[in-house]
Amino acid sequence: MSKRVVILADSTCDLSPALREAYDVRIQPLAVMLGDKEHYDGVDISPDMIYDHYKKYKELPKTAAPNIAAFSEFFARNVGEGEEAVCFTLSATMSATYNNARLAALEHEGVYVVDSKNLSSGGGLLVLAAAEMAREGLSAAEIAERCRAMAARVDASFVVDDLEFLHKGGRCSAVAAFGANLLKLKPCIAVREGKMGVSKKYRGAFLSVLEKYIADRIGDGTGIDRRRVFVTHAGCDEAIVARCVELVRSYNLFDEVLVARAGCTVSSHCGKDTLGVLFVRTE
Repeated sequence: MSKRVVILADSTCDLSPALREAYDVRIQPLAVMLGDKEHYDGVDISPDMIYDHYKKYKELPKTAAPNIAAFSEFFARNVGEGEEAVCFTLSATMSATYNNARLAALEHEGVYVVDSKNLSSGGGLLVLAAAEMAREGLSAAEIAERCRAMAARVDASFVVDDLEFLHKGGRCSAVAAFGANLLKLKPCIAVREGKMGVSKKYRGAFLSVLEKYIADRIGDGTGIDRRRVFVTHAGCDEAIVARCVELVRSYNLFDEVLVARAGCTVSSHCGKDTLGVLFVRTE
């Protein structure tokens, strides 16, 4: 008799409460240090609290991976007898989260840890695909294997209007190369092989740039998996988000257009005016 498969993820997958409930995804939050207080991503702190703190104190938060003990307890709490699990984490090149989860999984039979090689909804796309595979009756080992292969096909990118957070946080070394033009350019940051890098540079008003960016990423739709796309933002103006969603839908390409708000971990490093369109390619 096949075992029931439980889908787990860390909080950087940025799935909404509604999606987590619909797909029965259990979440392990990352820690967020704001001032001298420790919080947990999506539990007792919101991105807007981070922005308010920065506006007042000019102090960026610090984020931290769950340690091995936290992951071990998370697995014990969520994986019962007759069950196995697949757990998705933030890219291993960006955080110790994957390695800590991997080491904790050695203590628990039937727990498979997948490095998403992504962040935010890039990982969320893998999580939802895994939940669908679990419903189809695939084993945890099969799901993990397929999702590891799928990770390379995730098209994850975002445009940043204000580079202050990204620059001060030092999470994208390519940003330093902008030098004197730092505040004039709006880069498209793309994730490749688990790392962030600048793929294209735009100039102009944020919405105008986003319209060009969406056209560039989607193109004529060739080679794109049509199942779903995320329009993910870190607190952008509602009108800007609505226009980007409208534009993505106008392609009549995707079966499902999902809107996501980036959580505390991602928002801590990119800042408020950030928006991306994330989907899976067929090859």
